[in-house]
Amino acid sequence: MSVIKPFKALRPQSDKASKVACVPYDVIYDSEVRELVAENPLSFLRVTRAEGEFPAGEAVSHETANERARQNLEQFIRDGILVADPEEAIYIYRLGSNGQFQTGIVACCSVDEYDNGTIKKHEKTRPDKVEDRTSHILAVGAQTGLIFLAFRNTDTIRKLIADAVTNEPLYDFVCSAGVQQTVWRITETEPWTAAFADVPEIYIADGHHRAESAKLARDLSKAKNPNHTGSEEYNFVMAGIFPAEDLHILAYNRVVHDLNSLSKDEFFTKLGESFIVTETDEKQPSERGETCMYFDGRWYKLRFNVAYFRQPDPIERLEVSILQQFVLTPILGIGDPRTDTRISFVGGGRGTAELEKMVDSGDYAVAFSMFPTTMDDLFAVSDMNEIMPPKSTWFEPKLKDGLLIHQI
Repeated sequence: MSVIKPFKALRPQSDKASKVACVPYDVIYDSEVRELVAENPLSFLRVTRAEGEFPAGEAVSHETANERARQNLEQFIRDGILVADPEEAIYIYRLGSNGQFQTGIVACCSVDEYDNGTIKKHEKTRPDKVEDRTSHILAVGAQTGLIFLAFRNTDTIRKLIADAVTNEPLYDFVCSAGVQQTVWRITETEPWTAAFADVPEIYIADGHHRAESAKLARDLSKAKNPNHTGSEEYNFVMAGIFPAEDLHILAYNRVVHDLNSLSKDEFFTKLGESFIVTETDEKQPSERGETCMYFDGRWYKLRFNVAYFRQPDPIERLEVSILQQFVLTPILGIGDPRTDTRISFVGGGRGTAELEKMVDSGDYAVAFSMFPTTMDDLFAVSDMNEIMPPKSTWFEPKLKDGLLIHQI
């Protein structure tokens, strides 16, 4: 059973939505934040990444940035850019790109269900990032972005969505990335809550740090509230909940600064112990068991060539796991990719040209273009209550921040 809760969204006026909506806070570089905020004073990045309003190079504390975020959110409300809906609702959210659409709902989920595992996770979180977002939630008094959840669809929910999107939308615009953003509001919510009660589990696709931050914010708010009942808004977290059948995962690629003191010949010799290495014109692997590598101005295909004595489990068979176990750790000396500063991760939405650029700049020695993780992989690992390697999934298109806000 999955609990969803309607809420009174704080949201932009319809004619301001395309200006307010912004990318998630954690997929954009500092320099890009400053450029976008300077170009568009209505960008919700002024709330989610308020440090972008300060001069480049200036050391800005979390407290200072969060105070500016709070001021900016209040200013948006005072100026009528953001308004609160008068009654609780569930929202339908559709993203469309290149003829492909994903349509789900935005509602609040129970933090208790995240605690007890009904909302399933597949990644570990970094305490520093959790603390950063928790302090942001508490400073602005709101969850400003969506956790991205997936579920196995049902006929009932499929029909509810199909009927809902025939109505007039609140928003319908194409963002700068060419993705159509359409949102509908549903005030008759009982059929939706009943339908999701028949969904046994919901899975975090993206947003583990947002989810963990909502939990910590709940815990801190509960501790300060002597009259806590469990019905307070901080007990619920806003999420975009999408049918898995609509979703597509892109690769999450890797770049490494150096070869761990190895020569080129030594590096390739060690690769040959676990992979068949061939030069190629391909920049993206075409099937499981393959990884493409960019090194010294050339692309190579690495075909995994190790025989297992038993059937690999859902984590072991992931290409990101194979790369970690047979290349990153034993050859390049990267034991913990979460903390090692010699490795960086590049979302598949930036393409292989970004990998070439990073290596050709001389800042990185080698790049790996990964075979994408699938939704079946994600469900299998989550159902085992296990954890994927970090940065295993990259979802496109990204859900926008600023279209719907949950005040706690």
